[in-house]
Amino acid sequence: MPKTSPRFSSTLKQLLVLARWIPISAAVGILAGSASALLLWSLNVATDIREAHHWLILLLAPVGVLVGLMYHYLGRKVEAGNNLILEQVHSPSEVIPVRMTPLILIGTFLTHLFGGSAGREGTAIQTGASLADQLTRPLGLNPRQRHILLMCGIAAGFGSVFGTPLSGAVFGLEVLAIGSVNYEALAPCLLAAFFGDLTTKAWRIHHTIYTVTSVPTITVKGIFAAMAAGIIFGLVGMAFARTTHAISHFFRSRISYPPLRPAAGGLLVTAAVFACGSTRFIGLGIPTIVASFNQQLPVYDWAAKFLFTAVTLGASFKGGEVTPLFFIGSTLGNALSHILPLPASLLAGMGFVAVFAGAANTPIASTFMAFELFGSEAGAFAGIACILSYLFSGHAGIYRAQHAPNHKHEGMTYDPDEPSL
Repeated sequence: MPKTSPRFSSTLKQLLVLARWIPISAAVGILAGSASALLLWSLNVATDIREAHHWLILLLAPVGVLVGLMYHYLGRKVEAGNNLILEQVHSPSEVIPVRMTPLILIGTFLTHLFGGSAGREGTAIQTGASLADQLTRPLGLNPRQRHILLMCGIAAGFGSVFGTPLSGAVFGLEVLAIGSVNYEALAPCLLAAFFGDLTTKAWRIHHTIYTVTSVPTITVKGIFAAMAAGIIFGLVGMAFARTTHAISHFFRSRISYPPLRPAAGGLLVTAAVFACGSTRFIGLGIPTIVASFNQQLPVYDWAAKFLFTAVTLGASFKGGEVTPLFFIGSTLGNALSHILPLPASLLAGMGFVAVFAGAANTPIASTFMAFELFGSEAGAFAGIACILSYLFSGHAGIYRAQHAPNHKHEGMTYDPDEPSL
């Protein structure tokens, strides 16, 4: 009998592996996309109710106690949230309890309903990964395959909640370690992210459209302006991670009973809302993000959202960091148009993705997101900003379980004691 060539055998083996992962990725995408659809719908409901009844914000502190008690008695094993997911990807051990999904959905809904400043990506990652992990035992997956499965859950959750499947797939690979991407799970993550996005759309959930209205031709002057903006975005991203970590440490050191920490943070946020007389800086802040692309905003908007979010998340309310980072970045970019020779709309788009790139240490995923959301011309400027933001944001990221096997550049040394969230 003729021998099978090594090349043919390798190709056949790859096809068999892909054939196995197609239905698994589809199942993960359907689960994650459905959870994201429920999340997005619930947050729309929460926002509409809160904006119609501002008195609900007065209840943020007592609701914080409720959220704290819920996690203290029912969710201690899943309280680490995104960091638990990353830890399980790095060192797969026991299956993530399925109760992570309802707990984070309820906790995020209550945070937004009563006026906390938080996002949704953390919730989507947790629901996507925890639901995906429930397939581990029925499918008889080994630790290496479970590693890929969890990455698929992260990719599907992120891609479906923002409507950006390409960046979702890359995020699932890139978020695990600073400066190191393992492409072993690329195809499964890509499939899961696209299935997740299609599922969310099938539930008739529509994502916000952000439009960069003015993009100049790329020039040397424009490149240097984009680099300068990127450095500023990176420094702000680093400051956000460190500030949130510091506030979290403060609450943990001063309040020994965990359920009381969000209560204290809730009092601060409620007082700040009524002191400034505006609800623009709580919740997701989507209207202000959209406005940053179309009109000049007060130069302090980004700083206000920065503080509201750092206190909310540092006090252990539930949600995510990324949408607030979009708000911080887009309004900061808008403010930088006063001093940098680039259009305000373009700088808003650049900041939208670049502050996130620096805070999460994910420049490639952030650049893909810019291309998906804003198009190729604006994406080129955003890519420059994302890379510079990543380089200047240090190793202090919003995900403390993110590994750092490599330095960001030759002049940087890794300090294991550098704070991260």
